[in-house]
Amino acid sequence: MIRPGMIPRHLVIGVGAMVLVVLLMGIYVWHMRGRASELPAAQTDTRPVTAPVAGPTEQITLYVAHDNPGILRPQSARIPLPSGRQQRAEELLRALVNVYLDSASPHPLPRGAEVRNVYLVPPDLAVIDTNSALADGHRSGILEEELTVASLVETLAANTPGITRIRILVDGKERDSLAGHADLSGFYDVAAVTKLIEQMQSGQQ
Repeated sequence: MIRPGMIPRHLVIGVGAMVLVVLLMGIYVWHMRGRASELPAAQTDTRPVTAPVAGPTEQITLYVAHDNPGILRPQSARIPLPSGRQQRAEELLRALVNVYLDSASPHPLPRGAEVRNVYLVPPDLAVIDTNSALADGHRSGILEEELTVASLVETLAANTPGITRIRILVDGKERDSLAGHADLSGFYDVAAVTKLIEQMQSGQQ
């Protein structure tokens, strides 16, 4: 049988120190949990994280949808643009979508919405490939959907000369409609979309 006096003094001190460390760590963790519970919930940034774009900053025109009064308005912006024509087209539309993902957006799009790719097919066709988050979470309604489509089409065509027809895909696949109303089964004629936008604007004057 080991008597108290037989335990080495340095062992007693070591065990005591370990117990003290464990207690201090427990108090620290409890304190940090309490502070974390008092912090307000962080605002979620719904914009997709993309790699920085290499290229000179250029001025572009975004055709931004405004739910009230239901029109598109040109909005100037300066963004870095790569030299490749297809990559430039993609960055144009990503800049547009970022406007809609902002908390003060005049035409909100769902969380995680993004333009995945833009394919330019000679001589005059552009194919916009969006992700499923944009389509699946889009608000259902004739005006809301038409504004989104018209905004994408007009922004791309206005900044990319030579484009007269545009097709919209979702995750690389054909889709009948955006959210039940705007037809995505065919090609959009740029001239017809531009005329529609003019009619929308004249109706608000």
